[in-house]
Amino acid sequence: MPALPLVPLPAETLPGGAAGRGADGLELDAATRIDADPEAAGTERWLRAELGAATGLPLPPGRGEDARLRLTVDPGAGLGPEGYRLIVDDEGAVVVGHDPAGVFYGAQTLRQLLPAAAYRRSALGNRVWRLPDVRITDRPRFGWRGCMLDVARHFMPKHGVLRFIDLMALHKLNVLHLHLTDDQGWRLEIRRYPRLTETGAWRRESQVGAGGPKTFDGRPHGGFYTQDDIREIVAYAAERHITVVPEVDVPGHSQAAIAAYPELGEGGPVEVGREWGIIETVLNTSDATIEFYRNVFDEVMELFPGPYICVGGDECPKGQWRASASAQARIAEEGLQDEEGLQSWFIRQFDAYFAAKGRRLLGWDEILEGGLAEGATVLSWRGTKGGIAAAHAGHDVIMCPTATSYLDYRQSESQEEPIPVGTLLRLSDVYSAEPVPPELEAEGADRVLGAQVNIWTEHMDSPRTVDYMAFPRLSAFAEVAWSSHARSFDEFLPRLKGHLERLDAIGVEYRPLDGPHPWQQRPGVEGRA
Repeated sequence: MPALPLVPLPAETLPGGAAGRGADGLELDAATRIDADPEAAGTERWLRAELGAATGLPLPPGRGEDARLRLTVDPGAGLGPEGYRLIVDDEGAVVVGHDPAGVFYGAQTLRQLLPAAAYRRSALGNRVWRLPDVRITDRPRFGWRGCMLDVARHFMPKHGVLRFIDLMALHKLNVLHLHLTDDQGWRLEIRRYPRLTETGAWRRESQVGAGGPKTFDGRPHGGFYTQDDIREIVAYAAERHITVVPEVDVPGHSQAAIAAYPELGEGGPVEVGREWGIIETVLNTSDATIEFYRNVFDEVMELFPGPYICVGGDECPKGQWRASASAQARIAEEGLQDEEGLQSWFIRQFDAYFAAKGRRLLGWDEILEGGLAEGATVLSWRGTKGGIAAAHAGHDVIMCPTATSYLDYRQSESQEEPIPVGTLLRLSDVYSAEPVPPELEAEGADRVLGAQVNIWTEHMDSPRTVDYMAFPRLSAFAEVAWSSHARSFDEFLPRLKGHLERLDAIGVEYRPLDGPHPWQQRPGVEGRA
């Protein structure tokens, strides 16, 4: 059969339904009903809402033979976690999932079998909605298929985050890593410390581009999520089988917090950061600062029920600690070797704290320096070396090296790319990435939980620019993280072109394959190689 434009590519796709009847498939019409197990009720509601809006069909509940669409959870079907089987013939369509997540992913594939108009928010008139006669069996390669979204550098309003969750779900991604705090902004309401958002969520202006000398836009920027906003985001994601992992960055990348509560810092008062890059301001290592952040993380853990809490731990300059009498006293008191050891000591204070509450600490690979906390999981971003070392030491790893995973990096050599930074990361480069390094194939591959891509937003000041930088590279990554087949970019490209029609229907302002539209460019704004 001709290749269906499915992204990510399923493990097995065969023509013909359960009994090989007919070749016309299944037409959805006003009489089509949906039947679902209680465990699949969430997917039933989602499918009815999404397809009902696009097709104008009521898709009411049905039972047994009365239903043409059937959703079933069957852990004994031999599909594996998050796996599913989708069978379509002229009598109906059946999705069987190993678990509720598997049913949801099967329903996502079912939707992709329909025309791209199935992704619109309202019906466009009389159309034929036909599912092809097909049998698909599928399961993910990795259990962690993630995307880090930086909402600290440029705030993304709640409705934009919810939309991004839907786009992740379309691609069968299951971890949204929210980078909530940084030098340039604190985006999460903490009731015990209201100044974190009253002061820390707002900066007076932002650096424009990455050239020199630095220029600024003179425009205040900010925003934050209330705790109810976060509860809504977490619940919305959970309905789509996505876990939201919060990141509160310590001990570096903390200038916004220090601007709100100067006693947390090593120096005098500072403003919320307005420049990009690594800023020298760091937290002090006093007992009071540790207690402050334990109180912060208590509220974080109330809001985010998932197992992982990210503490960042990356790009922490040591200059202020070297000059600090209190930091040097802490090094001596704890018997540490140097400032690298002090950073690891700081991180370990939260590793044990999280473990006592049934959570796991997640951090960027700098947390390896000076000794890795016992229960830590490592995000390997500075290449694969840190991930390899952590895996060999018995720690779980998420692979997200800059060379293949940083979606803020420029997409071509063309001068038309908006604010080009970093090394070249083309669509084909993302697609060809291999999350398991050769050094771990013989021993340690089981420690690679999966992979994620990272969207740092210094130069993405709106959801439109996030669309441009993320897509279609996020579509390519989804196949890397989900599919187990031997990948060929030449085979992927025709399927992607069909998939772009879906993104068009949704309204995603992705980068065209042949380069940016004129309105997606930023002439005169310098980037950085």
